[in-house]
Amino acid sequence: MPDGFPALPSLNALRVFEVVARHLNFRLAAEELGVTQAAVAQQVRGLEASLGLRLFERLPRGLALTDAGLGYSASIRNALAMIDEATRLLRPQAAHLTVSVTPTFASKWLIPRLGAFAQLHPDIDLRVLATDRLSHFGTDSVDVAVRYGNPDVGAGLNSERLMEQRIVAVASPALFKGAHAPTSFAQLQAFVMLHDAHDFWPRFLAELFPQHGQPSARNLRFNQTSLAIDAALSGQGIALASLAFVNEDIAAGRLRQVFDHELRLDKSFYLVWPRKLQQPKALGTVLQWLKDQAGPR
Repeated sequence: MPDGFPALPSLNALRVFEVVARHLNFRLAAEELGVTQAAVAQQVRGLEASLGLRLFERLPRGLALTDAGLGYSASIRNALAMIDEATRLLRPQAAHLTVSVTPTFASKWLIPRLGAFAQLHPDIDLRVLATDRLSHFGTDSVDVAVRYGNPDVGAGLNSERLMEQRIVAVASPALFKGAHAPTSFAQLQAFVMLHDAHDFWPRFLAELFPQHGQPSARNLRFNQTSLAIDAALSGQGIALASLAFVNEDIAAGRLRQVFDHELRLDKSFYLVWPRKLQQPKALGTVLQWLKDQAGPR
């Protein structure tokens, strides 16, 4: 067998031929290839000259493949597909991993950190499934979930505490311009209390102001914690939120902690993932990164 492929035409010419054979139009082929129409026509003429036969019939309105061109185009298309597949297999494939979290956890904790994760682990394609619904690891193709509750997650699942739940009262500093922040239950009644679906205010007030009277403050209620936090950021009132969700806003001065008191709950945020003999390669990396971001537990 002779070395090399001495009869092989220019690969660039073959690529141009494949595109023209699909479009049967020099102008459309030129647009796909990002070159001029004249350059495409020149490549086709050169290929036909090197082969010693016509591949296209020039018609008044476009092109038509000759019998030789029709058979040649199918073979060239298959050959280019094989080259493309061989090249693709040489390149490392990104590891895909899906994380299920609540919308608030996604927007207030996870998403602000994803840019750093992408820079640190460019080979991992991290997919975030944000939903209040309890995701199913099998049917939803979830690899790991962050769930709020107790460590008893059931058979077939691993769990590890990610962070404890510490509830604090926060508000925009602008809310107190021209007024003092409340230090008593009575003073608190002058402000709007922002509630989420957890409705921690009764328990928070019972610990902060034991034997307090009947609340008379106005209330705004939201079904998402993130919405209550956003309302607090815009100066609409005082919200209760997990310290993990508002830490950066407090540090940046966008929010301030209204009371020193923290409501500590017996529930926490847990990492949960299925028990499998063979885990996704990226799982250990993502679990460790999440724990590093959460800090000491």
